[in-house]
Amino acid sequence: MSDHDKTIYDFDTDLIYEYFGSLERQGPGSPEATRKALGFIEGLTERSRIADLGCGTGGQTMVMAQCVPGHITGLELSGEFIGIFNRNAARLGLQDRVEGVTGSMDDLPFEKGSLDLIWSEGAIYNIGFERGLTLWREYLKLGGYVAVTDACWFTAERPAEIHGYWTRHYPGIDTIPANVATVQRAGYVPVATFTLPAGCWTDNYFAPGRAAQERLLSRYPGNAAVEEFVEAQRYEARMYDKYGAFYGYVFYIGKKI
Repeated sequence: MSDHDKTIYDFDTDLIYEYFGSLERQGPGSPEATRKALGFIEGLTERSRIADLGCGTGGQTMVMAQCVPGHITGLELSGEFIGIFNRNAARLGLQDRVEGVTGSMDDLPFEKGSLDLIWSEGAIYNIGFERGLTLWREYLKLGGYVAVTDACWFTAERPAEIHGYWTRHYPGIDTIPANVATVQRAGYVPVATFTLPAGCWTDNYFAPGRAAQERLLSRYPGNAAVEEFVEAQRYEARMYDKYGAFYGYVFYIGKKI
């Protein structure tokens, strides 16, 4: 298997956590995109219960907490990430209503029908777009919202190189119309859909990633596993530079009916 064929799951977990834990966001996104998506969510109050699933270290969660009322629980499999998450909340004075807990997105620690909003930026792919939407729906109140970002194709056809790359890394990737239909099929009214700008990738994800990669290489000189991991991240950036017109992240907002 070449470095370019490896998915993120083929690398050592500690290495993954060390790298992504050093980034403010663990995937493409921006405070502006988070705030734009929040603009489609109505009816949140101080009593609202919000869950950010696959929250990472909480870059987007902290933006949410500064924009909307309610109690936010960030859920993440990595205890290392949750430690950073809770320190970030405390640093911003948000610890009274923002809490990070360890857990799995396919085994939620919430009562069914208890949440007003389920949020997930760049993480639903871990359990699958349709499966996640279907599973999470039962934890929402009637009229509650789901808001997620997921990688998708912008065109019905695309060059073989990028098609093969994404099919290996995310077999469930689909087009925007197909995903909107999935939102509806899962029991939601589609409220809004918008594409994240290229800067969410180039400026907010790949640029900080380059600095983190250099730190890894300096910390572990001559380590073949680290070098393979870094090359995989750099290859992803090269693929986006070459084929970014054909794919990207899209926000999907739905309302439970």
